[in-house]
Amino acid sequence: MKLFVANLNYRATDDELKSMFEAVGSVASCKIVTDRDSGRSRGFGFVEMESDDDGQRAIDEVNGADFQGRQLVVRKAEDKR
Repeated sequence: MKLFVANLNYRATDDELKSMFEAVGSVASCKIVTDRDSGRSRGFGFVEMESDDDGQRAIDEVNGADFQGRQLVVRKAEDKR
């Protein structure tokens, strides 16, 4: 299950975000979106969990959790149009 993660600290790294989600399940991939010109984080990213069960557990447990001083918003990612 692919998850959209928002309200990230701009200094957060992919590895730090991955560690947060590994506490609740198996992570297939993790990517914080960056600005293509400056390389600076845009404050959101995507985490892909190995299974739908792990994805739902991550939504239930990580949504609203504090991560580096910010309250995360986690929901199922929408398909690209």
